Amino acid sequence: MNTTLNPVLKAKIGQAREFGRVNWLGLWTLYKKEVARFMRIIPQTLLAPMVSNVLLMTVFVVAFPGRSGGNSTEFIRFLIPGLIIMGILNNATANSSSSMMTSKVNGSITDVLMPPLSYAELAIGFIGGAITRGVLVAFSTYFALSIFFTFIIPAVPWAMLYFALSAAACLSMVGLLSGIWAEKFDQLAVVNQFVIMPLSMLSGTFYHIYVLNDFFQKISLVNPLFYFIDGFRYGLLGEADGSIMTGVIYTAILNLILFVFCLRVLKSGWRLKA
Repeated sequence: MNTTLNPVLKAKIGQAREFGRVNWLGLWTLYKKEVARFMRIIPQTLLAPMVSNVLLMTVFVVAFPGRSGGNSTEFIRFLIPGLIIMGILNNATANSSSSMMTSKVNGSITDVLMPPLSYAELAIGFIGGAITRGVLVAFSTYFALSIFFTFIIPAVPWAMLYFALSAAACLSMVGLLSGIWAEKFDQLAVVNQFVIMPLSMLSGTFYHIYVLNDFFQKISLVNPLFYFIDGFRYGLLGEADGSIMTGVIYTAILNLILFVFCLRVLKSGWRLKA
């Protein structure tokens, strides 16, 4: 058997593929795949959360017409930031977790792990797609609530932008880790129902935390979702229950820790590689 290789082929085999410090083409392709995934079913991924938030706001307005000292407009303005952030949290988590879980169940996770992408590029691709879905849901919810209820001009745009993106990034990483950990879709529901939903409901979405007693106020101040909602409300309305700078530092550190943890899990291949 002749094992002599063509000189041109031998040169190609011996030549290392160079992508620079970042494989931009591979990263962009993975990101586009994640975005195309939810854009194919827009009624489910973008329109459904928007309609749910409009209906939820309607229920609150009808059920509690006299809240906030009888000023229903102020009550609506208070609720809008919380509903927008909840849309970001739920959809960012759902996108990254379902994408990872579906790839594992279908056996297509190999198609993601085989290309020359670093662990950081893999993480950024999944997280970026989830952030995009969360932000699109936020925009659609904001415009729908503005049309049907009241229009709000952002009071502090940088805070609104930071806490929206920070919340989307945080929950997309939680979703990514959940998708890696889970071995069936039922386990993803456990994470959402027993971790994310309680934290979001107990984070000041529908109330000021100063109405709570001291013990529960202290618990709320440990809840990271409180800072996302409170900071976003500050960005939209110019008012907050907690310290904005504390929220910025707390959420930035939390996101950094989660990103490092995502990299370590991806690098280990835990529940990804046979």
